[in-house]
Formats: sequence, structure tokens, C-alpha cells
Amino acid sequence: MDDLRIRAAGPEDLDAVLAFWKVAAEGTSISDDRSGVERLVVRDSEALILAERGGDLAGTVIAGFDGWRCHLYRLAVHPDHRRQGVGAALLAAAEERFVRLGGRRGDAMVLDRNELAHHAWRAAGYAPEPQWSRWVKPLTD
Repeated sequence: MDDLRIRAAGPEDLDAVLAFWKVAAEGTSISDDRSGVERLVVRDSEALILAERGGDLAGTVIAGFDGWRCHLYRLAVHPDHRRQGVGAALLAAAEERFVRLGGRRGDAMVLDRNELAHHAWRAAGYAPEPQWSRWVKPLTD
């Protein structure tokens, strides 16, 4: 894994990230558009973390910190790079960021039906908390 480069995304990466998520991410999000991802990067320039191998995008994770809680979203690894430590390297980078910012616990948004992701999250030390449910309300149409 010496050829794996972890770095924060910049504005020049956004189109590639959106295209990458169509291939590598499970499902889509209401925020999967250029303006949504651009707002994220403008608001917190270190939140969107990329893994590159050989100059190609191999994985992503969003490590959002609101000053109180550490939230992980969009852990996605390209199918050609899965089971090679990319996801673990991204999560380690996200956790290092959280600790540096004073975070105490990370939580992750993981689809119930995404069994492949469950294995990756568990291997990284995360576990579901069955007493919690996600409640949502769309704010736009």
C-alpha cells in the first residue's frame, strides 16, 4: 500500500468525486450534486478525504465535525481496490482528523442493506447501536 496517497479534496476534484460515487458508492444522496459537495468543501476544506492510487481515485470518505460530534459519510472504495486496505486507510485518516479536532467518538451512516460495508465497518471497530434510528425530513423538493 505504499502507493496509496491520502489527501483532502479540493474544488478541482469535485466532478471526479461525483463520477466516482456513481461507480463506487452504494446508493445516492440528495446532496450528490456539484453544489452540495462544493458547499461541503468550502465550509470545511478537510472534510472530504480522498485515497488515490497511481493517480486514480481509489476511495473517499467524508469526515464531518460540527464541533461536538464526528460524523462519517460516503466511505466508498472503487470495486477494483476493495479488500486492499483503502477503506481502512481512509478511516484512519478520518479518525486522526477527529482526534486532532477534539472529537471523542465517530459515528457512521451505513445502509442496512449494504452487507459488504458492514464487514468493513466492523473490521474498523464500529458497531451498530440498535437503540438509535435515523429520522429525516427533506428540506427541499
